[in-house]
Amino acid sequence: MKLFNLTSTPTAPATAAPLTNLVKSAAVSLTKHGIDQQRAAVYLVLDHSGSMSSYYARGDVQRLAEQALGLSANLDDDGTVPLVYFGSDASWPQDIRIGDHHGIIDRTHRNLPWGSTNYEAAIRAVLVHYFNSDAFAANTPALVIFQTDGEPNSRANAAEALIDAARFPVFWSFVGFGGNVSFLQQLDTLPGRVVDNASFFHADRPELVPDDVLYDAITSEFATWLTAARAAGITR
Repeated sequence: MKLFNLTSTPTAPATAAPLTNLVKSAAVSLTKHGIDQQRAAVYLVLDHSGSMSSYYARGDVQRLAEQALGLSANLDDDGTVPLVYFGSDASWPQDIRIGDHHGIIDRTHRNLPWGSTNYEAAIRAVLVHYFNSDAFAANTPALVIFQTDGEPNSRANAAEALIDAARFPVFWSFVGFGGNVSFLQQLDTLPGRVVDNASFFHADRPELVPDDVLYDAITSEFATWLTAARAAGITR
């Protein structure tokens, strides 16, 4: 298993200890589910609707960004996670990088307005970026951690976007904060897809969820999807 070198930047000594723990925890989970040699481009999609403000202020979103980096350090060679914010629309992805990750959420989300909850825009923004990436050119799959705390603007549009996305080598790991995430459960079992390309993990109080529990929820379903996607010729 190839890990990104956490000491490769001058800032690493001051920031590496907690991230190193996340990298190790993610590695254990990947090994447990038999995908420790897997390569994947890890994306992070974050809800930027008004109801999310307390999660940003408390640091829950920053923690999720660091957890995504822990996975990326095991799955991707460049130690970088493209980040998409979505509200009424979706932002163009910007990179979260190891060595520059402390406070990255505060530094970036404050430049964006609070909005509604447009799942469809976020899904399609990720796909556009992925189709233009080196990972897509190399037929390397993408693992998208998609966080939200509420219902989408349009259930029909969100479902249609996920059904469309099932034809491509992209897996969507939905992470729900708070109690208003019942639609994510419906997306997890959505009919009409070539393969089941999504999972759902309910982090009702994200500050209480251990890292290994979150990682196991993501990697176990990702491993199942990889098997199905290979059988369907979606990825190799």
